[in-house]
Amino acid sequence: MVFTLKLLVIMKHLTKFHKAPIRVIKINRTRAKINLRRTMVVLKVALAQEKDETKEMLAIYGKATQGKASKQEMSIAHAQFFDVLKGIGLGVFAVLPFAPITIPLLVKVADLVGVDLLPSSFSTKNDSDETK
Repeated sequence: MVFTLKLLVIMKHLTKFHKAPIRVIKINRTRAKINLRRTMVVLKVALAQEKDETKEMLAIYGKATQGKASKQEMSIAHAQFFDVLKGIGLGVFAVLPFAPITIPLLVKVADLVGVDLLPSSFSTKNDSDETK
């Protein structure tokens, strides 16, 4: 009963701003679903890219144990290894309480200081920014 009273109060306020408050609520809910799906697709693509780069890194390290890897391949493998270490470092904060607040805060502060905390596949920098 308390819930229905709160809902009526909310609807009363929404009717002052919108002619069709139920329609506005449905549109907002649909917009939130679309944004969540879009974010999940971006995350899926980034994780797939990270997986492919890690497989390539392991193949290069396998060649290096046999002495068949070039210096350029080894530098690519080392860069990916550092990306894996960055991901592991952020994974530690993911299990802590308030992770949805602390991780973006850490990334923002690190960006202000000039430290890159995110792996390359999750980074939003363009390739043109890295060459400067």
